[in-house]
Amino acid sequence: MCFFWRLGVENCAILRLSAPIKEQYAKHHGLDLEQLLGAGAYKERYREAMIRWGEEQRSRDPGCFCRLIVKDVTQPVWLVSDARRKSDVEWFQTHFAEAVQTVRVSSSEDTRRQRGWIFTPGVDDAESECGLDEGVRWDWTLTNEGGPDRLESQLRPLIEFIRSQLAQ
Repeated sequence: MCFFWRLGVENCAILRLSAPIKEQYAKHHGLDLEQLLGAGAYKERYREAMIRWGEEQRSRDPGCFCRLIVKDVTQPVWLVSDARRKSDVEWFQTHFAEAVQTVRVSSSEDTRRQRGWIFTPGVDDAESECGLDEGVRWDWTLTNEGGPDRLESQLRPLIEFIRSQLAQ
């Protein structure tokens, strides 16, 4: 069962930094937001330029997209599913220091290729893809390799920790 559902929709919100980035990029460039949110060729056509645009926005205001995703959230647990830059992690650690737990989920390049990933130079080696590979102290590290039992055994302590914090 999904992490989110185990905690309950009343307790947990999944926040995606990519959604406001894509929404703002689509508005500024007259593009189809639904297609940018997907995984197809349309998004890939604009991906590199969208990454550059997002970096330009962050250079002016590192918390611009973070603020957008938290502004109307009422649940006590926020799962930011796609933080990719140190500035994102640092923003949450600065503004919510008492509550932040950092979780890194990784898998090998072999596993990623088996799941359909193809390395794209200039994109997959950019900060948006590997900016958190070094220099971040992770509270939790999960490896997304193998079957669901292996992932479950790694998730269980994290879920128990979160439930214990909710009970306080």
